[in-house]
Formats: sequence, structure tokens, C-alpha cells
Amino acid sequence: MQIILLDKVKHLGNLGDVVRVKDGYARNYLIPQKKAKSATKQALKEFELLRTELEKIQIEKLNNAIEISEKLSKIELNILQKAGVDGRLFGSVTNIDILNALQNKGFKEIKKFQIVISEGHIKYIGTYNAQITLHPDVIVDVHFNVLDESSTK
Repeated sequence: MQIILLDKVKHLGNLGDVVRVKDGYARNYLIPQKKAKSATKQALKEFELLRTELEKIQIEKLNNAIEISEKLSKIELNILQKAGVDGRLFGSVTNIDILNALQNKGFKEIKKFQIVISEGHIKYIGTYNAQITLHPDVIVDVHFNVLDESSTK
């Protein structure tokens, strides 16, 4: 299926690109998420009329992501978990725990799917990194400490 991209999509293209993708990917993800439109002659004409407006929105999203990334790069998170004597956690630290810590710091616009922990689920006390994708062009590394909650009381 040929589609017009209404947003930048990682590994696919930029705003305004006409690309060919599998039908299911277009119908089930790109079109419902308003990231693309079916590439008909009528849709191409409509897109050309809205192109400048969509480009302004793209620039605004990018500038917003850069602003948030500057704030995120300056913070360090502490995540408290129950741990045994050997430093092994009773459970694990996931992207949801990082999301909760970020939201407590005031970053309400970040979603769970934007956070990726390179080590997977964290099972031990220590210092780790997570990547937060704010925009296809803006990825931020956030440092966080996993601490035993009984040692901080």
C-alpha cells in the first residue's frame, strides 16, 4: 500500500514522503495513529495544501522535545526498592518505575513506551542508564540509581 507520511517515522521516512508499506502496517498502525494517509490523488492534493501547517507542527514538536531533553539530561533519579543483604532486589525495576519517578519530578508528558532500559529489567542495586525517545531525532540518556529503601530510612 502506498501512503503519505504526515509525521516523521523512524526507519520509514520524513513528513511528505510517499512510501510503500505492508497493508497491515498502514491500516493497523500508521493510519489510526495519524502518522500517514493513503496515497490517493485527492489525498496528495490535500497534503500539498496543508504541508506548511504540518511542517510548522513538526518544528514545534522538535523544539518541544529538545527543550524537554535539556531538562532531562540534568536530572538524576533515585528509585527505591526492597532488596536483600546481597543487593538483589525483591522484584525488578522496569520502565514503569522510571516513568513514575520522572512523573514525580514533573515530566508528565513522557509515556511508558518512550523509555528503554538497555540492561532490561534491573535486578540489583546500582547505577544504570535508560534511553528516552522524545522525538525520532531526540533521544536522551537518563541516569538513575536503584537504592535499597531500608537503607534510606
